[in-house]
Amino acid sequence: MQPLADRIRPDDLSFVVGQKHLLGEGKILSSILNSGQIPNMIFYGPSGVGKTTVANIAAKRANKALYKLNATNASVADVKAVVNESQSILGANGVLLYLDEIQNFNKKQQQSLLECIENGRVTLIASTTENPYFYVYNAILSRCTVFEFKSVEPCDIAEALERAVKSLNENAEIVLTDEAKEHIANSSSGDVRKALNALEVAALSAKSDEKGVKTITLELAEETTGKKSFRHDRDGDDHYDVLSAFQKSVRGSDADAAVHYMSRLLTVGDLQSVCRRILVMAAEDVGLAYPQAIVITKACVDAALQLGLPEARIPLAEAVIMLATLPKSNSAIEAVDAAMGDIASGDTGEVPQHLRDTHYGGAEKLGHGEGYKYPHSYPNHYVEQQYLPDRIKDRKYYKPGENKVETATAEYWKKIKG
Repeated sequence: MQPLADRIRPDDLSFVVGQKHLLGEGKILSSILNSGQIPNMIFYGPSGVGKTTVANIAAKRANKALYKLNATNASVADVKAVVNESQSILGANGVLLYLDEIQNFNKKQQQSLLECIENGRVTLIASTTENPYFYVYNAILSRCTVFEFKSVEPCDIAEALERAVKSLNENAEIVLTDEAKEHIANSSSGDVRKALNALEVAALSAKSDEKGVKTITLELAEETTGKKSFRHDRDGDDHYDVLSAFQKSVRGSDADAAVHYMSRLLTVGDLQSVCRRILVMAAEDVGLAYPQAIVITKACVDAALQLGLPEARIPLAEAVIMLATLPKSNSAIEAVDAAMGDIASGDTGEVPQHLRDTHYGGAEKLGHGEGYKYPHSYPNHYVEQQYLPDRIKDRKYYKPGENKVETATAEYWKKIKG
């Protein structure tokens, strides 16, 4: 029997779940497919996220004959056979070759693709789960446009599960409880095929009641996926309680608690909340005590977003443990909030004349820039002069934190300013 994931494979973009950054209205890949003019492309991303489905739709939109090869077991002879088909009546409107797992082709095999895609007889869509810039040769890359497919969010997987249940109901009445649906969606690691396979197994193993109805419960879903359910409502109070505990644990320098709360969020696939929150913590809670923290954190976040779950947990754990164990300073947020408080209350004043812009005709006549002292012309690149408006000229917003970095900086300026 054909697997459920294949039986309900979408034949139109409107039914493809996830990949909104590529397939949303007006996005680049959807625009290309709607045009019917399909270029050579490489689809890069994890398994079960729609690469093959989109290739099928591309062939349909372009009215081309679709041939599929898997580089794991295909050969140069198979590629040549597809090229020959492009010259037959079957390929009158052109041929689209979908080559799955292209990273398994060696250099010679990949080179066999060049001539046919160069002269346009065959349009190539290759897919890979590995970074194509490492595994696909430059000659192929230069002739293809790379599109990165991402892990599918649980809410989008839930949509696919709902559609799948309707298909299953054609043979028997299947009821998928909300708890079971949420569990399967969250347990599939962004892989729609994996979720649909789990649903199919659950449907086959569910027992019918006296009315012939099969109910897929949370308990059955847990048995099917081999994972226990973890309750977490992303839109409820619990979500914000976990985020709050996460940041307060980092601020309180408890690395164990910080990793625990981060793991709660990652377990339900909430990668975005973790990434956003640790960037905030790097600036708000570590701040100037270790200014490089936000640079390192940003690198870890970028790596996590590129890797996707589950591997994303590794650089994120590195960042969280670093932030939790570093010295802390909130001097930056205290300074900017105090300044914004003055501005909000209207307690400011005019920019001093000597600091005003002089890069236009007539500025000198207005007295702009008059008396300004250029700090680089003085010893230690510093000279005393007023910078704040007269009304708040003595205001102090920044108070150095009691940590090694800020203390050293404060001592330096104390020595320079006298």
